[in-house]
Amino acid sequence: MARWNALGVLVRDGVFTLALTPLVFAPATAHLSAEFGDLAKRSPDLPGVLVTLALWLPLVVRRRWPGVCLALVAAAFAVHQLAAFPATFASVGLYIALYSVGAHGRRVDGPRLVLVSAAAIALFALFALGLHHRGSPQRASDFLLILLVLVCCWAAGRAVQARQAGEEERRRLSVAAATAQERARIARELHDVVTHHVTAMTVQADAALFLLADAPDQVANGLGAIGDSGRHALADLRQLLGVLQASGGDPSAAELPGDTSAAEPALAPGRLGELVERTRAAGQPVELTRTGERPTMASGVELAAYRVVQEGLTNALKHAPGHRTLVTVRYAHDELEVAVTTEGAPAVPAATGTGPLGRGGGLGLVGLRERVAVFGGELLAGARPDGGFSVSARIPAGDDGVRLGGRPTPAGEQAIPARRHA
Repeated sequence: MARWNALGVLVRDGVFTLALTPLVFAPATAHLSAEFGDLAKRSPDLPGVLVTLALWLPLVVRRRWPGVCLALVAAAFAVHQLAAFPATFASVGLYIALYSVGAHGRRVDGPRLVLVSAAAIALFALFALGLHHRGSPQRASDFLLILLVLVCCWAAGRAVQARQAGEEERRRLSVAAATAQERARIARELHDVVTHHVTAMTVQADAALFLLADAPDQVANGLGAIGDSGRHALADLRQLLGVLQASGGDPSAAELPGDTSAAEPALAPGRLGELVERTRAAGQPVELTRTGERPTMASGVELAAYRVVQEGLTNALKHAPGHRTLVTVRYAHDELEVAVTTEGAPAVPAATGTGPLGRGGGLGLVGLRERVAVFGGELLAGARPDGGFSVSARIPAGDDGVRLGGRPTPAGEQAIPARRHA
């Protein structure tokens, strides 16, 4: 089938037309002809054979050049009827040519459609007058009915063209939406990667300058941590750029929201520990606690939880350097809960789009909210009663997008509810 489609419409139409050519000369199919004049028929002869071929063979180009096909077939049909050649199945080619103009011809609207319609009606009127002059028994009402039949053939093709155009537009819009969603997802990934690693490198460099004269060993450790952060940042950026190169710029290759399997490998539990270790190497006192048995879950869920912890630690480095930070991961049979709490830190505005975390065109906590919402989860962020700040998320362990029931919001926290994505 693929080889057949690869031949092109001209070759395919040519094969069908030539394969059916014997039918136009078969006596058994003569009664299926299109007869408008009902004139007394002349005996078969060579001119009749040539006109019959002229009625049928132009269908080879009915999809490639539908206007040319209709012009040739209509002229041959007029000659066939006016000259009273024997009835032939080839006269049905007029109906096929009219349908092809509607289905495959260039769309004509407005004043041009009016002009074309007027010209077609005028030519048909001349044709009807010619048949009447030749002694056709058809009346004006009969010719009007014939004209309506011809218009219906063209209208059927026009309706098919409109339906195909609508389907193509829907596919284009679907691809455009998927492309926009993929770009937004990659933008969030880049924000998470660059913000975390660059923040850690900045804090480590500042600490190294401060300790340069008094503690050279600690400076060496700090510089090593800067190198590690840089290498991790480059690895993550290479992975994201690899996603862009793999798509080859083809919008149809864009992933749907929540489908991160092609962009990120499944996150091993150790990667969260590596993230905590890198943050601790930057000078931030971080403790990691895990409870429960890790269930089987989609890689996108683990990636979302990883990004929540990454964003929380980045905010701690930015706004509360040196303050004790707790990372808690709780596994349940049907959900995953992560929380990053910084003790005694200055209150940081929640992600409203105006504070430090909301800056960046919808990234930061706003981007995390969208990421968590894809899986039917819930993100909470806000100041703690002791002056600290907490970011936590509850995400269903599966990827079915079923939102879990909410829990009471602690004092000072702002609930960022999930939005159901179709």
